[in-house]
Amino acid sequence: MDNEDKAKRKMKLWRSDWNMFVRDVLKARLDNEQQDIIHSVQNNPMTAVASGTARGKDFVAACASLCFMYLTPRWKDGKLVKNTKIAMTAPTDRQVKNIMVPEIRRLYRNAGCLPGRIVGYDIRTNYEEWFLTGFKAGDDNQEAWSGFHAANTMFVVTEASGISEITYNAIEGNLQGNSRMLIVFNPNITTGYAARAMKSNRFVKFRLNSLNAENVVSKKLLIPGQVDYEWVKDKVSNWCTPIKKDDFNEGEGDFSFEMEENGIFVKRLFRPNDLFRVKVLGMFPKVAEDVLIPYEWIEIANANWKRLQEDCFTPKKSCKLGVDVAGMGRDDSVLCPRYGNYVSEFDAHQSAGTADHMHVAGMTTKYLDKKGTKAFIDTIGEGAGVFSRLQELGYENAFSCKFSESAHGLHDITGEYSFANMRAYLFWAVRDWLNPKNGFGAALPPCDKLMEEATETHWRFQSNGSIIIEAKDEIKKRIKRSPDWFDALANTFYPWDYLAVSDEEIMRNML
Repeated sequence: MDNEDKAKRKMKLWRSDWNMFVRDVLKARLDNEQQDIIHSVQNNPMTAVASGTARGKDFVAACASLCFMYLTPRWKDGKLVKNTKIAMTAPTDRQVKNIMVPEIRRLYRNAGCLPGRIVGYDIRTNYEEWFLTGFKAGDDNQEAWSGFHAANTMFVVTEASGISEITYNAIEGNLQGNSRMLIVFNPNITTGYAARAMKSNRFVKFRLNSLNAENVVSKKLLIPGQVDYEWVKDKVSNWCTPIKKDDFNEGEGDFSFEMEENGIFVKRLFRPNDLFRVKVLGMFPKVAEDVLIPYEWIEIANANWKRLQEDCFTPKKSCKLGVDVAGMGRDDSVLCPRYGNYVSEFDAHQSAGTADHMHVAGMTTKYLDKKGTKAFIDTIGEGAGVFSRLQELGYENAFSCKFSESAHGLHDITGEYSFANMRAYLFWAVRDWLNPKNGFGAALPPCDKLMEEATETHWRFQSNGSIIIEAKDEIKKRIKRSPDWFDALANTFYPWDYLAVSDEEIMRNML
């Protein structure tokens, strides 16, 4: 095999595995979580990374940029037939100059064999249509995004929570062909494009937690420049509150950490303040009090589900099936089967804008034919047709569920709160179920649509002290669709057999 054949073989391997290019050519060492990010950028159009401080988010972004720069162009007969353009941007010129560009330069020089040359904030080549460039993302600089049409385009945004919607709109206008968008940021605010990306099904999402960094876990400096144990230990001491085991609540971001005491490492439990959540854990600050479901509660439920899947869990409890039926102009009819504290899957049908009662009824009967199953169908609107069909078929284990019903006599798990209507009660029942401190161990399959709907729903007290959920139209304005997935989950908590003697028993009976 001659040198040219060897080179072609190597390039083929690198194009199939970008992490191999990072190791072989860029001579960079990435931890497992960073390698997962590279794999995502290789295979997915949009990737979002929320990160703690000094966790290597900008370094991995630079690695991904150079992979795209050198592994996506194509030539034929010495001519560039598929060009590549990469734009790296940040809220300020200082961030581009002092954060992004130095990482690119270091990797480029370490490789020592890459085509092109460093010019200012750019890598320029002998081909005018093949380059990487960095510049400030300013609302007054929208013309900078023009001309970014190419066979292969990539947009890398650091400190992404500081970029305006105007700039993101300009970037998205260029996402054509083989395109990539990578945004990395410290999650210091809960609003804006970057925060929404962590709840959107358009993005593959990662959270880089400094407690998981190799230097911190090993208590040794294995990866130069990455956060180390001593820095995290200092922040634990100054930004966290020691707590007892009985007070531990993973939903608050509580964590265990080994503190050195008299030369011995002892595992202690701590509760973080917001600064620690953002700077170390890579978590958003605590959400506003009126948000129904915090983002972290969904993450915990997803992790519980993944553990059960790995253990080949088989549910023993009977199924409570929530059914939300799509109508004209809506895309998804959603079935949510819940077995005690375990939701096995979401079963969705795209109705293509038409009411499809017979098909949804058929989907529902697959569950109703199993012993012990009860289905709760939203019968306001199109669901009435499905419910009527099931009654015609003789299914006595299908029940009508109307959000507008009275919730008189129903309370939350503590017995303190009452509710304006059945919708408020059912939504709050989901909140009680997901709240880690209540100990249900809720397990939900990862679902970006459910994540977005749950965390974008708000509640408030009425003047009489009862809880009401904001109108569905207000939620639809923010997420641009109806919250069908959360509605289906909420329906599984319908209190059809409301006979319990205490509010806590009501909740537990529904599980």
